[in-house]
Amino acid sequence: MFLEQSLREQVALAVKELSGNEVAASGIRIEQTNPDFPGDYTVVVFPLAKLMRQSPDACANALGSYLKEHVADIAAFNVVKGFLNLELDDSVWTGFLRNQWNSENPGKGNEGHGMKVMVEYSSPNTNKPLHLGHVRNILLGWSVSELLKYNGYEVVKANLINDRGIHICKSMLAWQKYGQGETPQSAGIKGDHLAGKYYVLFDVHLKEEIKTLTATGMSEEEAAKHAPLMLEAQEMLRRWEAGDETVLQLWRTMNGWVYEGFDSTYARLGVDFDKYYYESDTYTLGKDLIQEGLQQGVFYRKDDGSVWIDLSAEGLDQKLVLRSDGTSVYITQDIGTAQLKADEFGISRSIYVVGNEQDYHFKVLKCIMEKLGKPYASGIYHLSYGMVDLPSGKMKSREGTVVDADDLIADMVEAARLKTEELGKTEGLAAEALNELYETLGLAALKFFILKVDPKKRMLFNPEESIDFQGDTGPFVQYTYARIRSMQRNVNEPIQFPAHVNSLSPLEKDVIRQIYGFSDAVAAAGIQMDPSIVAQWCISMARTFNRMYNELPVLKEQDAEARNLRLCLIHATATAINRGMQLLGIRCPEQM
Repeated sequence: MFLEQSLREQVALAVKELSGNEVAASGIRIEQTNPDFPGDYTVVVFPLAKLMRQSPDACANALGSYLKEHVADIAAFNVVKGFLNLELDDSVWTGFLRNQWNSENPGKGNEGHGMKVMVEYSSPNTNKPLHLGHVRNILLGWSVSELLKYNGYEVVKANLINDRGIHICKSMLAWQKYGQGETPQSAGIKGDHLAGKYYVLFDVHLKEEIKTLTATGMSEEEAAKHAPLMLEAQEMLRRWEAGDETVLQLWRTMNGWVYEGFDSTYARLGVDFDKYYYESDTYTLGKDLIQEGLQQGVFYRKDDGSVWIDLSAEGLDQKLVLRSDGTSVYITQDIGTAQLKADEFGISRSIYVVGNEQDYHFKVLKCIMEKLGKPYASGIYHLSYGMVDLPSGKMKSREGTVVDADDLIADMVEAARLKTEELGKTEGLAAEALNELYETLGLAALKFFILKVDPKKRMLFNPEESIDFQGDTGPFVQYTYARIRSMQRNVNEPIQFPAHVNSLSPLEKDVIRQIYGFSDAVAAAGIQMDPSIVAQWCISMARTFNRMYNELPVLKEQDAEARNLRLCLIHATATAINRGMQLLGIRCPEQM
C-alpha cells in the first residue's frame, strides 16, 4: 500500500511538472503489472493523456522518462499500448525484506483503532446438531472477527442461541412421548445429536397423522394444522411461555444436553465466543422501543391493535412489528437485541453473519433503527453469505438428511489419514503425532475449502477436492510451510540479513513482492469482511515460493550473501503463511 501511494504522488508531481496541470494523487490508477510484461506496477495513463495534451503512448513515455530521471527507486520503464509499466530498483524490495523478514505480525494494521465491533455468528437452534451450513457461518464469522482484530478493531464475538419456539417444543415433545428416559449418556451419543434424533422423529410421526387425516377427506394443509401431535407441540409452547415449571424443567434439561454438544463441536473447530445471547431472554425485548416509535410516529397501529411500519418509500413494504394480542414477532426481538448490544458494549458496528435468505430481514432492521434515530443504526451490517451444497444435493433437517458438522469433521480427518498414508508422509512420526497431524490436515482441508470462496457466492463443497495436496487447498499451503520448516531445521548457523545485496533474481523478487502484498490482502479482507482474499493470497504465496524452491538452491547455495538472503526470505515466507492461515483458523504443522 505504501509503495502504491508513493508512486501515485510521484506521478501526480510528474504531471504537474510536465504539463502545469494538477491531478489528485488519489485519482491516479496504479495496478500490479501483468506477469507477461516486465515491471512491478502499471500506471493507467489514459485519464492523464488529456491533461498532458498527448496521445496515451506519448504521455506514458514522457511520464516514464521523467520518473526514471527524478525518482531513484525506479530502475526502468516500458510502455505497452498506453500503459506505463514501472520496474522498481531491487533496493526497494531488499529494503522491505530487511525491515520485515523477522516480524512476528506481518501486515498488522491499525485502521480500526478505537472502534469496537460485534460479530454475531453461529446462532444455532437447540433442536438439532450443527450442520454443514452452520460450519460455513461459524468459520466465516470467526475468521472475520480475527481479521478485524488484526486490523486494530476491538472485537466482541457473539452467539445468539435460538433456544425457544415451536421447533424446540417438537424435539421436547417427541422425547417426552417416545424417548423412554433416554439420555446422551445412556444412548452414547452427543446431546445435540440426541435432540436432533427426536426432531426427526416428531416429523416422522406427524406425517403419519397427516396421512391418516387426509384419508378422511381433510386437505393436507388442514391436516397439518389439526394433527394431534402439532396441537400438542403448540400447547407445550403456550405452557412454556406461561412459565409451566414441568415444561421449563424439560426445556432446561434438553438444552443443557445440546449446549454440551455444541461446545464440543466448537472446540474441535477451534472457535470461541465472548458473549452468548439467548432468545428465551431476548424474545420480549423491543416492545418498549415499539412504544417509543409509536409516539414518534415511526410505527402505526391498525384497527385490530397490531403495530406496523410502512417502508414502501424505502423500496420495502409494510412490516408487522407487534401482533394484535401484543406479542412479539421476530423483528421485535432483533430491535430490542440491537439496543441491548449497544447498551452493553457501546459498539460502533454490529455485524450479523447470516445466510442470504435473510437479506430482506436485515434491510428492514437497519431501516427501522435509522427511523428510530439510533446512533448505532448506520453500523448495522448484514454479512450475507451463500448456501452450501453437496455433490449429493441440498440438506433437509426434518428428514434427517443433514450433513452433521461432527460427522463431516470425522470424515475429513479420515480422508486426511488415507491421503497422507497414500503419499507416504507418515515416516518418523509416532502414533500420537500422526493422529494430531490427521486432525490438523482434515480441519485445514475443510476450513480452507470453505473460506477460499467469496462469502457472497453459493458454493459446492467437495470433500475429495479439498484434501488434494497439490491443488488450491489448505493441505497444499500447509505442506509448503512444513517444507520451509524442514529446511530451517537443517540450518546450523544464526540467520543474519546480508550486509550487501547486489541484485535479486526474478524468482526472489517475486517472493518478496508476494510477501509485501500480505498487508494489502489483510487490509482488504478486513474492509470487505472476506477471508477468501487471505486464502487466495496463501495459495499464491505457496505457489510463488515453490517456484523459487524448485529452481534456486538455498541450503546448497555457495555464495554466503545469497544464502543468507534466501534464508531470510524463507523465514519471512513461513511467518507470513503461518499468520495468514491462523487468520483463517488453520494450524500449520511443523512436519508432514
